[in-house]
Parts: sequence; C-alpha cells; structure tokens
Amino acid sequence: MRKYKNLLFAVLISIFLGACSPSIEDPLEWEIEDFTFTNQNNEEFGLTDLEGEVWLADFVFTNCTTVCLPMMSNMTGLQEQLKEQGLDVQIVSFSVDPLFDKPEVLKSYAENYGADLSTWNLLTGYTPQEIDDFAMDNFQTLARKPENDDQVIHGTYFYLVNQEGVIMKSYEGLNPPVEEILADAEILLTED
Repeated sequence: MRKYKNLLFAVLISIFLGACSPSIEDPLEWEIEDFTFTNQNNEEFGLTDLEGEVWLADFVFTNCTTVCLPMMSNMTGLQEQLKEQGLDVQIVSFSVDPLFDKPEVLKSYAENYGADLSTWNLLTGYTPQEIDDFAMDNFQTLARKPENDDQVIHGTYFYLVNQEGVIMKSYEGLNPPVEEILADAEILLTED
C-alpha cells in the first residue's frame, strides 16, 4: 500500500509541476514550409538558417506610405527591448514588393530605422505571386499588389515562431503588446 501512496504522490507532484511551468497561451501552431530567399546582404537565407532559433516575422515593403513606417519603428524598438532583456530572438521581415525591394534597398531601409542587422534579415528574391502564396499558406495573411498601384495590401501582424519553425502566436504590429511578446519569447527560449 505504501508503494502505491508513493507512486500516487510522485504522479501528483509531476502534474502540479507541469501545470506551473509557463507556456504560450492559445498557441496557433502553424507550421512554416521550408523556404530559401535572399537577404539584405544578397545572401541565401532560409528556414534552415533559423533552425533552433526563436524568431519574429512580419511583412513590409520599402515604398509603403502607411502601415510599414510604424511597423518598422515598432519592430526596431522591440529588437532593442529583446536585447535589453537578454533574449536571443531573430527577426525576419519578408518584403511584399520584391520587384522593387532589392537587397541593397532593404539594407538601406533597415539601417534608416537603426535596425541591428546582425539579428535581423530582410528577405526578397521571389515573385509577387510567390510571396502572396507563401504569406497566405504559412501566415494566413495577404501580400497582394493590385495592378496599377505602387502600394501592396498586406497583414500588419508580428508572428512569434519557435525553434522548430512553428508559428506560436501573432500580435498586432501597429500597436504591439511589447510585454506580452517579451514574456512569450522568454517562454519559448526556456522550453526544452
């Protein structure tokens, strides 16, 4: 009987400890398909380069006259706060206007915002149709350029991706919940 009490006690302790460990609330768990694009240094960069890394993703373009300006500013501020907290999180921005956003254009754009490009890759090197399909299939968001328009319709969310390339959460990029993003990133970084 004593043996069963000890076993029951051990099971209850493990359940209690498991319930106490923090985890992402309502995770999306959207798996990202493999990709290889071109970054701001004109180098190939893809999902395999992010293996084992926690990362934030968004969709922007350099000719944007509306939402990208605050999104870039917010992501740059978030990058600084992640560093201050000692959280090793990569950032990946997918250009939704790849015909205009060549690597050197993306690099200059990011530098104008004060982005630290050692942990931030801005990607291009695909067709407009490819990025629209990629954004919809993986991030469930638009990245569509209407005909005869220089602006692109795209989502304004920031996406938190785990070490296995799975999107765990999305956050509004125009007014991001910084403390929540920091807390969620820390949870992913401390998970086994």
